[in-house]
Amino acid sequence: MKKYAMLLYPDFSLQEVTTLTSVLTVWFGEKIDYIASENKEYTSEEGLRVKPTRTVDEAKITDYDCVILPGTINPLPPLFDEKLIDFLRKGKGSNVVFASISSSPILLAKAGILDGKKFTSGFFVQMADTFDFVEKENFVHKGVVEDGNVITGIGMFFREFAEAVLKRFGYDFGKELMRAKPDDFTEEELTFYWSDEEYKEFLEELKEYTTSL
Repeated sequence: MKKYAMLLYPDFSLQEVTTLTSVLTVWFGEKIDYIASENKEYTSEEGLRVKPTRTVDEAKITDYDCVILPGTINPLPPLFDEKLIDFLRKGKGSNVVFASISSSPILLAKAGILDGKKFTSGFFVQMADTFDFVEKENFVHKGVVEDGNVITGIGMFFREFAEAVLKRFGYDFGKELMRAKPDDFTEEELTFYWSDEEYKEFLEELKEYTTSL
C-alpha cells in the first residue's frame, strides 16, 4: 500500500481532485491523510466543511509517497501560511510525488519544489509576475505536465491529471477514466448484482437495522 496525503486550506476545490481521491480510495482501497496547518474546520469552494485527520505538526511529509494539492480560488491564505509552506519545503529533494492542480503550483513554487522543473498551472499570469519565486520560464502551456516527481495540471483537465497520477503508481483503471457515455451501454450492462457472498453480507448487516423494529 502506498501512503497518500491531501492538503487542506481555505476554499480548496474538491471538484478538481475527487476523481483522483475517489479512485484511490473506492477502487483501490488506499487511505488518504487529510493534512492542514491547524486542527480546525476548512470550507471547500463548494461549501463543504471538512476537518483534517492530521496537522502538519503531526505529519512528516517524507513518510508519504504522494502529496495531493487541490486548487483554490483564494490562494493567498495558503501561500502565506508559513507552517504549510514549511511542511512542503521539507519535501524538497525527496522522492515524494507532488500532484498539484489549478492554482496550487504557486504553493510548490514558494516552497522551492518547482525549482528547475517544468510545470503548468491555472493561476493567473499576473501572480507569476508578482512573485519572483515563480520560474516563469519553466511554465508550459499544457493541460498536464510531468517533470520528475512533480505532476501539475490545470483544473479543467482533472481527469487527465488523475490519470497521470494513477499511471505514475501503476494502477490499472482501464482505457478511459470516468468517461463512459450512458447510451453506449446495454440494459444488461446497466443491471447490477451482488455476488452470493456479497448479498449474504448485506443481509447480515441488514439485521442490525431490523431486529429492533
